Amino acid sequence: MATTSKTALITGGTSGIGRELANCFAQDKYNLIIVARDAQELSQTAQELQQQYGIEVTTIAKDLFEREAPFEVYNEIKASGKQVDVLVNDAGQGQYGTFDTTDIRRELDIVQLNIGAYLVFTKLYLQEMKARNEGKILLVGSIAGELPGPLQAVYHGTKAFVNSFTESIQEENKDSNVTITNLLPGLTDTDFFEKADMTRAKNVAEKSGMAPAADVAKDGYKALMAGEKRVISGFMNKVQVTASNVLPDGLIAAKVHNESQPIDGDESAK
Repeated sequence: MATTSKTALITGGTSGIGRELANCFAQDKYNLIIVARDAQELSQTAQELQQQYGIEVTTIAKDLFEREAPFEVYNEIKASGKQVDVLVNDAGQGQYGTFDTTDIRRELDIVQLNIGAYLVFTKLYLQEMKARNEGKILLVGSIAGELPGPLQAVYHGTKAFVNSFTESIQEENKDSNVTITNLLPGLTDTDFFEKADMTRAKNVAEKSGMAPAADVAKDGYKALMAGEKRVISGFMNKVQVTASNVLPDGLIAAKVHNESQPIDGDESAK
């Protein structure tokens, strides 16, 4: 069915940037393993990719909020005999509101998804790739990891971890043929904001200022294939990150806070 033996594993592959990355790989005739929670969405996505690109798509329905889930995914793939040539860590969520009012259980789930799952998949597949001395890893961070994040404190914190973690393991593996790329999107038109209960925020109320997920995915895919260490998707996001490195943190925090304020006057998010 497929014309290549190479396989990419993508978490969060049924929507947003992950789905668009799946398209990028499929266009280049990579077989895919996509992981998400919703079995129906996985099945539909697999059918679309198979019909459009003539590739093999394996689906694994797992809730990556669960601590053991990434290990279970790895073991299932291992048992199938499939080799993962490219790992894409994309699945991530956030929660909107002041830290004193948000749900700690949900935040612990977010930490597990945004950090825990990334760690497990990256470690296990990095070990395999280093043993073969070839492979590629894409970690989807965010410009949020470069900025303070009032009203999204935990999400920004998790992405700061991802960005820092990626830089560290890049240095550790600089003499290897395994390449590790960090993709930093900004505001992107995905379902992230609905899941984070953030649609009432000023900075997402007008979606025309958001980058299309397909554009972000193409930037990430191009950088990954070129073996680049880091790509900030979008000119204005590059400007914002550059400014954050120059301006005082307090000023940046106040600016982000103002832009993230609710449009309906909701006091709980102030």
